[in-house]
Amino acid sequence: MLLWKSKSAALTLFTVVFICFFNGEVNAQRVIYEDENPPLTERLYYGGNFSLQLGNITYIDASPLVGAMITDKYSAGVGATYQYYNNKFYVDGTSHVYGARIFNRYNVFRQIFVHAEYEALNLEVPYTLANNEISFSREWIPGLFAGAGYFVPFGDRGGMNFMALYNFSYDSKRSNYNEPYVLRVGFVF
Repeated sequence: MLLWKSKSAALTLFTVVFICFFNGEVNAQRVIYEDENPPLTERLYYGGNFSLQLGNITYIDASPLVGAMITDKYSAGVGATYQYYNNKFYVDGTSHVYGARIFNRYNVFRQIFVHAEYEALNLEVPYTLANNEISFSREWIPGLFAGAGYFVPFGDRGGMNFMALYNFSYDSKRSNYNEPYVLRVGFVF
């Protein structure tokens, strides 16, 4: 999962990528089956997101997923998330975030899809005490995302996803995200 702090930079990047890939020749997102009821193993797909930032602030995110094509246009799946964050400017600036998600995806066109997911992340949430000290409490924070995406195929099954999502349960005090808008780039195979 890639997150940008500037909405305009994120929107510009998404628009440029969308326009660049929209004009290309379209391959099938998945193998077209002659059998109307292929086995589950042929309908499964795997993938996820990976982010890495090194330096005074280290951020590592690994979010694998597995999905299954239910129909030619509809798929659903599950995923896991682990994030490591270390800010060398703060004492005890290390944090571990983990969680899971369940998602649904519907292909409106061959490469354009709508996406909805429920995510629950376990993270340390800061609270200000009466004496102005900060205390941390580990909590499960829900996220309800919906949006759209664009699929760029690589061969018969694999490809890259670009998604723009909105978190409808965003809480600025407790959320792990800087804002309710989230842009993601991921791979599937």
